[in-house]
Amino acid sequence: MQRIPLPTAAEMTQEQRAVHDEVVAGPRGRLIGPLRAVIHSPDLARRWSRLGEYLRYDICIPPALKELAILVTARRWNSQLEFHIHRDAALAAGLDADVIEALRLGRAPAFREPEQAEVFEFSRQLQQTGTVADDVYAAVRRRWGDQGVVELTALVGYYTMVSMTLNVHEIPLPDEGEPPLKPVAGDGLTELPQATAAQLARKATMVAAGE
Repeated sequence: MQRIPLPTAAEMTQEQRAVHDEVVAGPRGRLIGPLRAVIHSPDLARRWSRLGEYLRYDICIPPALKELAILVTARRWNSQLEFHIHRDAALAAGLDADVIEALRLGRAPAFREPEQAEVFEFSRQLQQTGTVADDVYAAVRRRWGDQGVVELTALVGYYTMVSMTLNVHEIPLPDEGEPPLKPVAGDGLTELPQATAAQLARKATMVAAGE
């Protein structure tokens, strides 16, 4: 059960309702996830929503790869609702179901495309070390430029904030659904394994060949 009231539209103050209506009129189409708690601070909720809309819908990283970075973040923080929502979004964006299932189980996916391995490793390292190795940074920058490497970093940071908010306020799954994530090891954050040596070697070969 959530730790904080999650008001319906009818229960909201005038300020809260104005933010609610703005969110509903935007690309989300509804007030869901962390915004259900953040609405208690209407000014924060408005700014949060606008940043989130840009990062989710308008950055230069392709949709399936954005969802991959979000799922890595959700798995790192064991955020049940974030993974639940973005599993469906990732499938709709064209991310392979076996990649999503590997992430759900806390395993390194078997990537078919080098750009998937690059985004996975960038997101994984950033989550687990607070930075990324030079070659990982360079691969993302080479593919999407300065804008891409900045936006991917911001995406991972934003969805870390989302995960923390969902977790700390215990925002429930829709209809009390079954949590998709199981503990991988211990009680702390999940550590995803590095992509296999063969995958990383293939990625490096294709990058060097200009593919």
